[in-house]
Amino acid sequence: MGARVRDARAAVRWGADYLLKAATQTPGALYVGVGDPDADHRCWERPEDMDTPRTVYAVSASAPGSDVAGETAAALAAASMVFKAADRAYSRRLLAAARDVLEFAVRNQGKYSDVVGGNIGAYYQSYSGYKDELLWGSAWLLWATKNSSYLGYLYSLGDSDSVDMFSWDNKLAGARVLLSRRALVNGDKTLEPFRQQAEDFFCRILPGSPSSTTRYTAGGLMHKSGYANLQYVASASFLLATYAKYMAVSKHTFSCGSLAVTPRSLRALAKKQVDYILGVNPQGMSYMVNFGARWPQRIHHRASSLPPVASHPGHIGCQEGFQSYFYSGAANPNVHTGAVVGGPDENDAFPDDRSDYARSEPTTYTNAPLVGCLAYLAGAYKS
Repeated sequence: MGARVRDARAAVRWGADYLLKAATQTPGALYVGVGDPDADHRCWERPEDMDTPRTVYAVSASAPGSDVAGETAAALAAASMVFKAADRAYSRRLLAAARDVLEFAVRNQGKYSDVVGGNIGAYYQSYSGYKDELLWGSAWLLWATKNSSYLGYLYSLGDSDSVDMFSWDNKLAGARVLLSRRALVNGDKTLEPFRQQAEDFFCRILPGSPSSTTRYTAGGLMHKSGYANLQYVASASFLLATYAKYMAVSKHTFSCGSLAVTPRSLRALAKKQVDYILGVNPQGMSYMVNFGARWPQRIHHRASSLPPVASHPGHIGCQEGFQSYFYSGAANPNVHTGAVVGGPDENDAFPDDRSDYARSEPTTYTNAPLVGCLAYLAGAYKS
């Protein structure tokens, strides 16, 4: 595992370096985005040909963005733990930045999409508000620092809303599962309310639970949304696997009405969802590109769908990209190995159509939780 751990650490550092620069480049500001979403969506270009405006957006005391700041603090705090033993100086820099960014988020509260301009709100709206990201950032800093001062702030947020999904926008379920670790594994009774809220989340997604609010397709896939549904499947599966681990260590079980819930049952559901994503489904299709015998050929991805510079050195403009390549029925020339698309509809059908972005677009927020779940399952089922 040594080389793989080094590779994983290098990948984390790549993202952490970017966030560190965004958080420390200008005192009192956090850079949160680059580009013009209207112009970018009007173009179908390769990265090498991109000529749309690269507008830079930032939040500050006068233009607050607690949601994106809380998320940044969480990422920096989590990354600091990855490097705690391998690179202590770097770990300390990340943790110091995480503290500063969370303090900035708490002191200057507001939604970034309300203030940054550039029509960001039309594309990347923070629908859930910012309290979930403040909880998320505080939860990660509590774990990274072991500083109990974050506990008081966690309780002051007072967010007891029930949720049945974990996503790029809404972090409540993830924060509650993370805080449950301390309640279950460390026996910290002060965090019991978060454990109860985490288990309420699971009762809302488990098949057979009387309080379930989650639909499953005939093929057995969790179905939460018509857009990029696999993001919700991957993130829920990651939380199922994570909580199963906490339960196993603490020998804990719980119930959803008459349904008994064990680590084994959570792990089994996570495995079933991941197996579906990887090809055990009515279509016999893996929704991860270049994995299995059959996988999406026409994913909604600019660099994948346009010819490489080596074979087409000339510039491909915005509209030429649409006319010659986006609307083409040909398979993508560049295989985006490992990318996971939005997935099938509520009837387990998948059109493999580049223009159907709701089902054919790969996203980082689908791949990210799936990687965590796959890592767990690879260890749990290694026999």
